[in-house]
Amino acid sequence: MDTQQKIGILGGGQLGKMLYQAGSVKHLPMTIMEKSEDCPARIVCQHFVTGDITSYQDVLSFGEGVDIITIEIENVNVEALEKLEATGKKVFPQPSVLKLIRDKGLQKMFYEGFSIPTADFLLFADAAELRKAITDGHVKLPFVQKLRKEGYDGRGVQVVRTEEDLKNLFDLPSVVESKVDIREEISVIVVRNEAGDLKAFPPVQMEFHPTANLVEFLFAPADISFQLSEEVTRLAIHVAEKLGIVGLLAVEMFVDTQNNVLVNEVAPRPHNSGHHTIEANYTSQYENHLRAITGMPLGSTEAHHAAAMVNLLGAEGFEGPTNYEGLEDALKRQGVYAHLYGKSTTKPFRKMGHITIIGKELKKVKKIAADLYQHVIVNSPGTSGNK
Repeated sequence: MDTQQKIGILGGGQLGKMLYQAGSVKHLPMTIMEKSEDCPARIVCQHFVTGDITSYQDVLSFGEGVDIITIEIENVNVEALEKLEATGKKVFPQPSVLKLIRDKGLQKMFYEGFSIPTADFLLFADAAELRKAITDGHVKLPFVQKLRKEGYDGRGVQVVRTEEDLKNLFDLPSVVESKVDIREEISVIVVRNEAGDLKAFPPVQMEFHPTANLVEFLFAPADISFQLSEEVTRLAIHVAEKLGIVGLLAVEMFVDTQNNVLVNEVAPRPHNSGHHTIEANYTSQYENHLRAITGMPLGSTEAHHAAAMVNLLGAEGFEGPTNYEGLEDALKRQGVYAHLYGKSTTKPFRKMGHITIIGKELKKVKKIAADLYQHVIVNSPGTSGNK
């Protein structure tokens, strides 16, 4: 275990910011690269490099100056990471894993190849090919269309329910899935190191915004049976082991109305469904990711409190400088922790921060979360709005 290894983080968004904060507690030498200094991580980052994380040359130059390279977002230059790995640099998640995961089509084929349960799917090159499949009866409404690459935070995903919706098909390579009758949406975050040691955080429940496809609420632990908790945890561990990933893997799953568990997709990095671990668990997802990639012992993933998380999304109808309405009243409550990302402008559904509520009883925590969701609004100064 060498705590003097220089760690390079590609991406300076809110995940990069929280990852840097976790590492600073252990005085790990870290550097972040992001295109703009007007990013959430800049305010906490002592060593910052301005560069394009999608540029081969920028990523290569950045990686040559550190010992370990990691990411906070999948949209990075994988070819440069492959070159760095070939020269002996440690790159986590591994470029081979990242290349597979960032293409939702390859993800689905990976699940199929290892008999990992997932929704039925077909792959299409463009909208014309998909329309022909619909005409020929191979695809039936309703269905879910996902761009194979570069979809993020709800973008690049749409539910196609009606003939009218067919006008808006993505005209790029996509995955088309049968629409699942979802009863629960569950996430399990797994952490694994180079030696193959592995731990899983307790399953959490997620509730999504119906149109933006973004998480609005998260509840931990998931209010599910012991048997189901064991099943989703085993499945998440199985996926991480088959990938051989080093670092964090968030495994998002559906439980349908027939109690079938289906893997939806995975993320090879810190994840929105693990924000609550900063306050509610013995070791946060961010610290455990750093432990895994630097060779430290993995920390306990157990929770010491029940928790709920409310994503603070930019309110509809507002774009401009950021104002957090109702936040002061929220902070008067016991067990309420606000994380503001520092984004200078708000826009509809943009992730502007999150609030974590911890307590002894999940029922009470949920009640507070529902109340805060109604009363904490992200808009612009001098305005007011409703969710």
